Order: sequence, then structure tokens, then C-alpha cells
Amino acid sequence: YIEGTTRKDEVIVISAHYDHVGYKGSEIYNGADDNGSGTVGLLEIAQAFNKAKADGNGPKRSILILHLTGEEYGLHVSRFYSDNPLFPLKNTVANINIDMIGRRDTKYENTTEDYIYVVGSDRLSTELHQINEEMNEKHVNLKLDYKYNALNDPEQIYYRSDHYNFAKHGIPSIFYYNGGHKDYHQPGDTPDKINYELLAKRAKLAFATAWELANRENRIIADKK
Repeated sequence: YIEGTTRKDEVIVISAHYDHVGYKGSEIYNGADDNGSGTVGLLEIAQAFNKAKADGNGPKRSILILHLTGEEYGLHVSRFYSDNPLFPLKNTVANINIDMIGRRDTKYENTTEDYIYVVGSDRLSTELHQINEEMNEKHVNLKLDYKYNALNDPEQIYYRSDHYNFAKHGIPSIFYYNGGHKDYHQPGDTPDKINYELLAKRAKLAFATAWELANRENRIIADKK
């Protein structure tokens, strides 16, 4: 928890789940991408916010770094948190959720294009969507792919990660995701297959968006239902 300076009662929640499948028989399911990548990204973001505060440039709004478990079998702990929040949900400005940001999916595996799937940014808040796009253009220049944000997405990814338990309470939420690949929920999801440079760029976008949310003059609003 990184307390804000002038608007400390307003909280930005940045989340990633650290559980994975575990063992199946004698095989270890490492989960390097799902969600080791999001976990280390979250740690780097926490470190950046903490350094900013130590340097006398802390965020105006408070930051809650929320490591979650129980995601793989039903989003259990994010649901528990949203039902039993440490800080009132009415004071929770937004949730930024990071789940699988370390690899390329089958759509992009044979390209060099740096991309990220953005899910949920415009479902509840026009401002959140605009801020993410502006921060990307200003700082990172990833290709923002909204494939999984479509209302008719056959995989319904919007409902399948921890951000949803914030969104269902009307809290603007954004989910960063690199898409599925052949090692998804398989023993082959190992650290040697992580694209660390791309992981860092994606984490930088999440940080830049969180920083803007934490420091802009007016709190973003949920203007959609």
C-alpha cells in the first residue's frame, strides 16, 4: 500500500494473480506466463511507485498493489476482496489487472510487432479508455488490440480474469493480456520462453496508465453501464 499525498482516500488497485495450475501427476505446471509475467510486472510497478514516493514525488492518490490467488479456479480471492474490501469500493477509482504479459500468442507469434490485448477499458469509463491510449502513444507505442474486448468475443475473456470482480461493482477496470499460446495451462509454460523486453514494455504501459490515474486533477468517472 502506497499512501497518496493529497487525495489519499482515493485508491487505484493494481492487481495480478500469482496462482497457477500446480502439479498434475508428476508434471510441474510452471506458469511462467500465466501469471509469473504479471506477477513480476506488478512487483516492478510497485517498486517504481515506491521509488517515486521516496524521491518526494509520490502519487496524489493511493496505490494498492494486490497480489491475488484463487484465480485459476474461479476468481475466488478477487471476488472475496470485492466483497470485503480493505478500502471502500466507493473510493476505489479504478482497477488495473495484469494477467499474462510475457509472450506472443498464435496471432502474433510470427511477427515482430509489439502488441497487447486491452480488455474492458471502455466498458465502464470513456476516460479510462482514452487515458490508456494516450499513455501508450506518449510512452510505449504498443499496438493496442481490442479483439477480446468485443461484446461478441466467443471466449468471453472480459469475464475470465480478476478485473471482472471490480467491474461488476461499477469500478472502471482494464485488463492487459498477451493472448493464448500452445503452452497455456501446460507444463511448457516455462521462463525461457518469456519475451522479457516485451514484458517490460507492457508493464510500462500499465504503470503509465496507473500513474496518470493517480495524479490527474479529477477522478475518472464511470459514465457507461
